Amino acid sequence: MLKVDLVVVAIESPLLIGIYENGDLIEKMEIEGQTSENLPIHFEKILEKYRVERVLFANGPGSFMAIKINYIFLKTLSTVLGIELFGIDAFFFNGNQPIKAIGGMSFVKTENVINLEKVENFTKMPFYLPEKFDISLYSKDIEPLYILPAI
Repeated sequence: MLKVDLVVVAIESPLLIGIYENGDLIEKMEIEGQTSENLPIHFEKILEKYRVERVLFANGPGSFMAIKINYIFLKTLSTVLGIELFGIDAFFFNGNQPIKAIGGMSFVKTENVINLEKVENFTKMPFYLPEKFDISLYSKDIEPLYILPAI
């Protein structure tokens, strides 16, 4: 079975999954719909075909529910199958552009600090998968980035 690394961007629809062999992107999935419905289905197919060594995921900010489901699913998978898990903020996957939040607000990253701000003329930037999997860029700090204040 081919050993691979995965990158998962489940901040909003579409869900992105990249499969990497020796650091190179060999397969890309762009899946519309709910993370909770699509993540298990597509991971089942991936695990039938590949031996997953490491998973990198966008740990936020973004859709609260998508981040939560993604984290719980990948943390469980990591624990059960012994897969290394790494995190990085979602700005890595959209060129450090604002990310839609709620109520006309956006998540903005400035000087490594993420804030909730009103962005004039907000244009949603699509997320993308990197062409290379460079483990040195990612962190073992996988805690979700729930930036929204408690209600």
